[in-house]
Amino acid sequence: MPVKPDQLPGALKKGLAAVYLVSGDDTLLVTEACDQIIATARGQGFSERSVHHVDTGFSWHSLSQDAASLSLFAERKILDVRVSSKKFDKEASELLRDWVADNGSADDTVLLLRTDRLQPKQRSSAWFKALDKNGVVVLIWPLAAHEFPRWLQARLKDRGLELQADALDYLAARVEGNLLAAVQEIEKLALQDLSAPISVEALAACLEDASRFNSFDLVDAALQGDGRRVHRVLRGLQEEGVSVFAILGALTSQLRRLELARGLPPARARAIQQFLQRSRVPIHQWLAECAVIDQLAKGIGIGNPWASLEQLLLSMAGVTAIQRPSVHQRLLRRR
Repeated sequence: MPVKPDQLPGALKKGLAAVYLVSGDDTLLVTEACDQIIATARGQGFSERSVHHVDTGFSWHSLSQDAASLSLFAERKILDVRVSSKKFDKEASELLRDWVADNGSADDTVLLLRTDRLQPKQRSSAWFKALDKNGVVVLIWPLAAHEFPRWLQARLKDRGLELQADALDYLAARVEGNLLAAVQEIEKLALQDLSAPISVEALAACLEDASRFNSFDLVDAALQGDGRRVHRVLRGLQEEGVSVFAILGALTSQLRRLELARGLPPARARAIQQFLQRSRVPIHQWLAECAVIDQLAKGIGIGNPWASLEQLLLSMAGVTAIQRPSVHQRLLRRR
């Protein structure tokens, strides 16, 4: 039976199946789905679990032997099989088809198979169809870019956290779609006693408190027209391993707040007014420059995203000899 990840809790409440196949490339989502299955099984008396790694020399028929050998203190067992999608060979196909034919219900054993993404040819194979018909198959697909903020917000809500809109944008940019990194950052936040909804400044201070600088130091230096500090802070952030996307997230969040003219501390509001008087460039044009760097960081376009980011920030700081990234890109394309 095919089950979507968000349908799995409901399916487990209806009863355990004898066989589960969880497939996907995102380790976090695959692990969480498997943890749900294991927790449900343990709650129903499957107190013993054995883990099998399918490597060279592994015999699939050893699973049958393991299923038959319960310990003195356990009546039910979970067989947790970690297998690469490339390891579903002829022996695996035979064993799995026989298994689902002989084990219609989870009486004594639950077989849990976890693997990376299966190819279309594998999903049309006899063994997969047998599992799909008589067991539960959970296929986990990567989150689309537009789905990630909603997923991130749901995770934050589960931990009792609420972020302002620009803080959510900043966090999304910082983790770059990496779900495991996102969960780690959320756990850091959960340990802090931050007032809700959490502002982008409070978020940055919390997540980057181990750094000599944070992304907002860099933005402030650009707004205040301090080109030397821009260069120094940017180099520091790069050396500390802060990503281009995280810096862009901080920059765009501040530019959007500037565009809306709301929620800014007095000192930053003054710096922004001075910046607007000095630059005479509409906010949407600065945001467009950020979009150019975002594309470079994703491998689209010509040039180094860090160099282009420095060009942008120095331009914002009023260094007149520096071209903006979009102008530099046009010149490169003409060559």
